[in-house]
Amino acid sequence: MSAGRGGGGGGGGRHPVALTELAKNMADFAADREWDRFHSPRNLLLALVGEVGELSEIFQWKGEVPRGLANWDEEEKVHLGEELSDVLLYLVRLADVCDVDLGQAALRKLQKNAVKYPVAVCKGSSKKYNEISTLGHNSV
Repeated sequence: MSAGRGGGGGGGGRHPVALTELAKNMADFAADREWDRFHSPRNLLLALVGEVGELSEIFQWKGEVPRGLANWDEEEKVHLGEELSDVLLYLVRLADVCDVDLGQAALRKLQKNAVKYPVAVCKGSSKKYNEISTLGHNSV
């Protein structure tokens, strides 16, 4: 099952789309089909994991891929956009069913990560927060 109205590859949207708009569209999509009874948090999570697997398959044998996907053809980019969309739509639906404001949760997580990864000690490093020296900074 694709998780809703699909899109192609790299953009082309008419306006920025809010997570709340996606959540409403997904709720309407499910309600119209009487799928709410199937959209338990567990089922949505398992569907999300499956879609992440499909997304992973796109990259599985490609090695490192350059930013912007310059060497990909349009069909590959469209397929990528569809799989990314499935992951996003299931994630948004799961958050909605669990009554989590995903946008606010993401902003809070960014703030928490800013404390865990202060620029002064993390710039240019890929080390995890528990592997860095905070040089006098408090870590969370």
